[in-house]
Amino acid sequence: MSDRTGHCLCGAVHFNARGMGDTFSICYCDMCQRWGGGPYRGVSVPSEKLEITGRENIATIQISSFAERAFCRNCGSGIWWRMVAGPYVGKTSIPIGLLDDRSGLTLSYEMFTDYKDSTTEVPSGTKQMTKAEVEAIIASFEPGSDA
Repeated sequence: MSDRTGHCLCGAVHFNARGMGDTFSICYCDMCQRWGGGPYRGVSVPSEKLEITGRENIATIQISSFAERAFCRNCGSGIWWRMVAGPYVGKTSIPIGLLDDRSGLTLSYEMFTDYKDSTTEVPSGTKQMTKAEVEAIIASFEPGSDA
């Protein structure tokens, strides 16, 4: 368990998670894939140990009989997935992409693996680009060009 911080894309929502797990899970269900555009990767924290600033920028939606999802009203970033019924009430799952530091996290399990498809595998030989390479391409863009 460790303390971790994070924020949404625009920075309107920040959080401090005390006692966050060091493992994450991946969910391939249709709801998760539609919510985030792909498999959901989340790490759990006890809800009472999640301190949020910018709470006024969060909207929630109960998308099923047992869970709610929260997102930033400004940028649309998914903020959490949380059970509202059943044995796991009291835990909040934070998308790992929001964390300021993801080091040390290890995959513990996958859910709805029967929903996995070819888009979740990276074939060998796939072109890979570093941050510097992508930034060089972006720097070559000229305002108004179709590049």
